[in-house]
Amino acid sequence: MKAILNSTVGFLLILLLGCTNGPNHKQVENQDTPIDKKTNFIIIFADDLGYGDLGVYGHPTINTPNLDKMASEGQKWTSFYVGASVCTPSRAALLTGRLPVRSGMASPIARVLFPNSHNGLPKSEITLAEQLKSVDYATAIVGKWHLGHKEEFLPTNHGFDYYFGIPYSNDMDLTRELNTPGGYWDLWTEEAENLKSEDFNVPLIRNTEIVERPADQTTITRRFTEESIKFIKENKEKPFFLYLAHNLPHVPLFASEEFLGKSRRGLYGDVVEEIDHGIGRILNYLREEGLAENTIVVFTSDNGPWLPTENSGGTAGLLKDGKGSTWEGGMREPGIFWSPGKIKPKVVMDMGTTMDLFTTFSAIAGVPIPNDRVVDGLDLSPVLFEGAESPRNAVYYYRGDELYAIRVGAYKAHFITEAGYTANTRKEHHPPLLYNVEIDPSERFNISADHPDVIARIENVVKAHEAKMVKGADQLKDRG
Repeated sequence: MKAILNSTVGFLLILLLGCTNGPNHKQVENQDTPIDKKTNFIIIFADDLGYGDLGVYGHPTINTPNLDKMASEGQKWTSFYVGASVCTPSRAALLTGRLPVRSGMASPIARVLFPNSHNGLPKSEITLAEQLKSVDYATAIVGKWHLGHKEEFLPTNHGFDYYFGIPYSNDMDLTRELNTPGGYWDLWTEEAENLKSEDFNVPLIRNTEIVERPADQTTITRRFTEESIKFIKENKEKPFFLYLAHNLPHVPLFASEEFLGKSRRGLYGDVVEEIDHGIGRILNYLREEGLAENTIVVFTSDNGPWLPTENSGGTAGLLKDGKGSTWEGGMREPGIFWSPGKIKPKVVMDMGTTMDLFTTFSAIAGVPIPNDRVVDGLDLSPVLFEGAESPRNAVYYYRGDELYAIRVGAYKAHFITEAGYTANTRKEHHPPLLYNVEIDPSERFNISADHPDVIARIENVVKAHEAKMVKGADQLKDRG
């Protein structure tokens, strides 16, 4: 009788285990029990792409069929934000899950890192790559880093097993002489069509070694796609994290021969359409290899469009202003989440941020959130898998190390406003400007006089936030 009982219990146990169908389990053929299969993660980060630059977000002449399909099969977020309105602090926020002012990666003196900057992301910061590497993920970044170009600050010293890309923006290390009255800005208006890749002495790095200088930017998007697919192919038997950070459509704009002149939007459209094509190749490879159902792919951009570059820059659509500003156009970005059969398809109108990816992916991978520091990211997995409401109710808009604005629920208050790249436009507001950005996402109608109660509530949130804020030492100011 005892033997029969043990046999029956064992059979029931096998049956029960065989029915496990959670997101981190996969039944293996010819085995009685499943093995734990961790979810793979891919973040695709564009550079200076605006809220209105994709077909699925309303652009009438840029053709982005792969991103459009990705949005229809997954989740399209309409209130997805970055951690800052310029490159370096935005990337720090994404990888650490923290407001960049906490790590010293936001500065009132230098807004981003330059080729003559002395510092980079502090070693004391914990990146998403380090989080996932602690549970045996293979990790790689392909593309733009911009968190320190010296070897001690490169990705391979911040949790990434592999790095192939450029260390800072593709318009740096300019070699041509500026003879135009408008100086730098005329490059993207009068001279944009005449620029050559070799006019920018930007290095291409593999791990810690420069393998090409200047980087051939006419082929860089295609090569970043191919390096990404190669990394996935080499690591498909283990869990992996890929951070694909395109250095385009940041100026200067370059596209491969196959895409030049193809878009109705001109060169900027050519560049975006080539990025979209590369994303399609990656998604197709995931499908072909049976990896799609166990991989979460996120697409967004580091900040809004660089408006002074005119036709060389993008558009924030119905949102106000762009890169460099704390108006919506500077920090609200496309946000697309894709994982067939895992992520519930829908349009999500709740708030989310790139900082939430740190916390969300850590939770899915089963990695504890560090408890020795403030982490600003929240876990969005219930929204992705269960269709729940987002836990995020506030977004903080910093410019440098100063809080300019805050959104709480539907309302956004501006304490300071300043155009992204126009001098002498800074204004302090007492009382703050107030907009309902669900009703008025273009921030046209200041309703502060009608809602003193809302302003009082928001000011209390700010006081609580600032009372606990400890700013890191400025890592961007030292250059020379």
